[in-house]
Amino acid sequence: MSYESNPILDKLPKHLKQYIKPQNYEDYTAIDQAVWRYVMRKNVDYLSRVAHDSYIQGLVKTGISINEIPNMYGMNRILKDLGWAAVAVDGFIPPAAFMEFQAYNVLVIAGDIRQLEHIEYTPAPDIIHEGAGHAPIIANPEYAAYLRRFGEIGSKAVSNAKDFELYQAVRHLSIIKEAKGTPVEVITEAEKKVEELQQNMGEPSEMALIRNLHWWTVEYGLIGTLEDPKIYGAGLLSSIGESTWCMTDAVQKVPYSIEAAKTPFDITKPQPQLFVTPDFAFLSQVLEDFANTMALRTGGLRGIQKLIDSKDLGTIELSTGLQISGNFEYVIEHEGSPVYFQTNGKSALAYREKELVGQDINQHKSGFGSPLGRLKGINLAIENMSPRDLKAYDLYEGNTVSLNFEGGVNVTGKIITGTRNLQGKIMLITLENCKVTHNNKVLFESNNELYNMAIGEHIVSAFNGPADLNSFDLMDHELTKTITAPENSEQSELSRLYQQIRDYREKKNTTISRNKVFKEVKSKYPNDWLLPVELYELAITNNDIQFAEEIKNHLENIKLDNPKVGHLIDDGIALTKSNLVASAK
Repeated sequence: MSYESNPILDKLPKHLKQYIKPQNYEDYTAIDQAVWRYVMRKNVDYLSRVAHDSYIQGLVKTGISINEIPNMYGMNRILKDLGWAAVAVDGFIPPAAFMEFQAYNVLVIAGDIRQLEHIEYTPAPDIIHEGAGHAPIIANPEYAAYLRRFGEIGSKAVSNAKDFELYQAVRHLSIIKEAKGTPVEVITEAEKKVEELQQNMGEPSEMALIRNLHWWTVEYGLIGTLEDPKIYGAGLLSSIGESTWCMTDAVQKVPYSIEAAKTPFDITKPQPQLFVTPDFAFLSQVLEDFANTMALRTGGLRGIQKLIDSKDLGTIELSTGLQISGNFEYVIEHEGSPVYFQTNGKSALAYREKELVGQDINQHKSGFGSPLGRLKGINLAIENMSPRDLKAYDLYEGNTVSLNFEGGVNVTGKIITGTRNLQGKIMLITLENCKVTHNNKVLFESNNELYNMAIGEHIVSAFNGPADLNSFDLMDHELTKTITAPENSEQSELSRLYQQIRDYREKKNTTISRNKVFKEVKSKYPNDWLLPVELYELAITNNDIQFAEEIKNHLENIKLDNPKVGHLIDDGIALTKSNLVASAK
């Protein structure tokens, strides 16, 4: 096992565990730790004024430290008391899997951390985004319930082939953007591909729509009033650049509604507008309104057609409760209703998410097809017939029958047995020597094999994935790995200097000469700004004013040579002064 488990993680299905990777805490460098500390110090100082109250409270409750990258094992021990857990993964994982983790009360945390060059924002998921963004807010019980419910519903949303293609393109872009030394032309080409895909997605799938809702709430949500919104979205909480910009008038504030599902987003750019929910309870209300539009709840012809278009493993549930899982190949309709369906390849039957005995993928290796609806000339649906009714219509063991369904499907054969659900409704009729036709076209003909005919007047639900997770082998996901370049000798030497100052600040080694470290950084790494900011903080804290001025002059020169980091330097200096004033009080 590549991670430390707990009772919550023990309940995860096997196919989700394949995404979990070890955090490898020892791989974080002293520079990585400094990046975390800078972002968190700035975030806590700023977000304490503009974030929802749950954020600061949640940092304490979840045990997330300002000074060091959280250790997943330590987080899990604390999150367990909140009914949650956390696991490390390698960058973006497929949206359905991400949401399914949420349904099990598990936070998915990308173990990598952004480079110093991307300290304000990275399109790649990283531990700052996940650990400092998502984790604190789940300490709010109402929001945590929303997050779990979102995962439960979102994991059932039906995708299409273009969704997965876009996911792969975005994952690739996030990887190469965060990887050191990626040529500009390679990034430009990847950005172009993402843009082209986004502009040619066609009619958005359920997964695309609910992913929009996730983005505008869980990732980039504001809460309160349009005039005085507060931040709760993890993308904003973890971006020291965008959390400031989003509070300006340059970003339009819009009342949150189900319309957010139709509002696309661009992960590579700051968002031009944000949605404001009045409270966390309203998030759940909109989610349920959206779920009412999904095939999960509407079923019918449109629902099964979504599964056919997805070309992926899905499930339909009939009005008897019988669930058929497989890759749906086609449906025959009559007057707007499905009258016959067919899966292709391995299929399984279940009831209440539990596979029926003898109805597994070995029994249905090449697919499963069945008529739907009522028999011609009979007002009573088969599923509503009592044993006496069934006998009256000759639907009885040992009888050879010819069943004419509305819509032109005919089934002939000898009835062997029937399978009933817990309410007594018949779900399956098993026949031998069976032939199924539609308008004289043969759909199925048995060759010394039994035919299981599903019983159901309507398709009441259609959703992504199998009904019973144990019916199929879902261990089939191959993900490209994020690119982690080994430190070169120059980076290792700079990291050593960062570690010395970290050890000094934490009183692990107070004999280190800060002046000597500064001179070395100034001469060998004249463009590095974060370590001088940390040295400035220590000089001010120790009331070494002359040394502080020397460092500040050096930082001013860095700002002249590299104006892009000027505001980061200014913020680091301002943060030191504000903390000094606060401690003096």
